[in-house]
Amino acid sequence: MPHSSSDGLDDLPLWRAFLAIHAAGSLSGAARTLGLTQPAVTAQLQALERTQGQRLFERGARGVIPTPHADALAARLAAPFAGVAAALGGGDGVRSPQPPVRVGGAAELLAEIVAPALAPLVADGVRVRTTPGLSAALVDALRAGALDLVVASERPRGRSVVSVPLSDEVFALVAAPRWAKAPLDDTPLLSYAHDVPILRRFWRHVLGTRLEREPALIAPDLRALRRAAVAGAGATALPLHLCRDDLADGRLVDLAPTDDPPINTLFLARRPGALAPHVERVRAAVERAVVDALA
Repeated sequence: MPHSSSDGLDDLPLWRAFLAIHAAGSLSGAARTLGLTQPAVTAQLQALERTQGQRLFERGARGVIPTPHADALAARLAAPFAGVAAALGGGDGVRSPQPPVRVGGAAELLAEIVAPALAPLVADGVRVRTTPGLSAALVDALRAGALDLVVASERPRGRSVVSVPLSDEVFALVAAPRWAKAPLDDTPLLSYAHDVPILRRFWRHVLGTRLEREPALIAPDLRALRRAAVAGAGATALPLHLCRDDLADGRLVDLAPTDDPPINTLFLARRPGALAPHVERVRAAVERAVVDALA
């Protein structure tokens, strides 16, 4: 006679796979987390969906999207499962380490704001992996389950990612004092990319003209552009939180003061559903740090 458990404990491996899929956003990501093959994880999910009598995830090109029922289940189960894992891993006084929290964002934002804000959590045992890059690529990695959190410079689209606005970056056109009286047309431009996206926006928004010039220096890190500007290389558009001290100390000057500067809203993006406790701690710290830095 087949044995049937009325308390559901026989299904614990299936629920563990469910939480891994929900956290990773893909079957392949969950398989890596669990150390199983993707077919094995798929079989566990199918077995669980049979016991539930409904689908828990919608399959998509970029991974899986949890149903509202799956989100509700994950919210109820994440903390109890984390508690069981901590209890089982702590029997000899040593905690079983949680997987690293994977955070993506612009390189300068990760270095100047996120990493210092996470120092207390790291000292407390939380592991973090940061990935610098452009927002579109990072959000794609988030959808695929390769990242847990992304600070994005544009609002992500689609049901597979949820986001909240954090704060607005305010931009200024800055250069070393030697360029203060020089015509802008004669001032070398320092840009994040060849198509001068930030400078082009500044020219259009503040100066009311179209920027047609090639940059003299390209560096995909605003910290490098700031240091080059301080050294006298030319003009660049920077968020105020990155150059405020340089402006106050006179190392940089504002070439085009305005009451209506360009702004860029930052968003904190993640996959839908409840977050594991250690991911939630990182999320809260990142949100607080970005809001404070840009205030």
